Amino acid sequence: MNRPINVTQTFMPEIEVYQKLLHQIWQTGQLTNNGPLCRDLSAQLKSYLTLPHIQLVSNGTLALQLAIKALDLRGQIVTTPFSYVATTNAILWEGCDPVFVDIDPRSFCIDPDLIEAAITDKTSAILATHVYGYPCDVEKIQAIAGRYGLKVIYDAAHAFGVKLNGHSILEHGDCSTLSFHATKLFHTGEGGAVVCGDKDIDQRLFMMSKFGHIGEDEYLDLGINAKMSELHAAMGLAVLPKVPEIIAARQECAAWYDEFLEGLGLQRPKVTKGLEYNYAYYPVVFATHEAMMTARATLQAQDIFPRRYFYPSLNTLPFLPDSLRRPCPVSESLAQRVLALPLYPSLPRQDVERIAACVRKALVE
Repeated sequence: MNRPINVTQTFMPEIEVYQKLLHQIWQTGQLTNNGPLCRDLSAQLKSYLTLPHIQLVSNGTLALQLAIKALDLRGQIVTTPFSYVATTNAILWEGCDPVFVDIDPRSFCIDPDLIEAAITDKTSAILATHVYGYPCDVEKIQAIAGRYGLKVIYDAAHAFGVKLNGHSILEHGDCSTLSFHATKLFHTGEGGAVVCGDKDIDQRLFMMSKFGHIGEDEYLDLGINAKMSELHAAMGLAVLPKVPEIIAARQECAAWYDEFLEGLGLQRPKVTKGLEYNYAYYPVVFATHEAMMTARATLQAQDIFPRRYFYPSLNTLPFLPDSLRRPCPVSESLAQRVLALPLYPSLPRQDVERIAACVRKALVE
């Protein structure tokens, strides 16, 4: 009997490394409130990602909410329908209206050529997702934002370590948000971060994630509790040195898929010129919904569990009011035909070959 193969598997660092970091926590007695391990992780991430500012938070959804709040966004936010539900939920949770703009059929990211038509006098920002870690057209989006005086947030949950033309993709926009969930290639178990280039916004993010105050008695801004704990920071410090190895292993796994799936006519995201990719996911798009469902059933019968990622198209979420529903035919079609195949560093070549054989069988027979 084959062992189950899930779409992802959490990378576990050497337990001795993590235990050594936990020992430091026991020595300080500090579990939270921006302790020494959080400060160390923040400094190491800024160095690794070549960023001036980063604020660690307890998850990627709160990172989005804090970015929206720190930038004082109101009214409408132009956004993508092809992302995880947290992207839309964060907009709604902060009292703004998502205005969905369809996606580019090659990159799967928001189509910048459709953004201007969605802008009104109520629009305050563009919130776009670097889908599967493949970058949005950041230059076009920034040019549009500049013309209309809009803020730009990038949901970069998949884009840890991604570079474009030699620079971190996180340098673009007013804020970028990261998820450090256990499923991500860099993780802290649960966690996330907000990145921005503006020192004042960075300071506001710091305060807003810690109840809006510094010290014991200085309450300077509206805030919530979004702090990362020392226990989670310890996991991040144990994982971070392994990231180059993790990305290299994922790259090798993706190359095996390329080899074994060749000739099946499956669509893959277009690779942007100058991209240094992190191999966060391996999505494949089938010609029809029926072909995708057949392949999914064939894989599941062999205890292989891909993910319909992303599904559904967010403009069709059942809890959206009718006033926020906008047709996005490219996203809706893609969401019906895409599967993210299993991808993680410890996935052996023979399992990738078996997964590809199941897909081939489903398409050929």
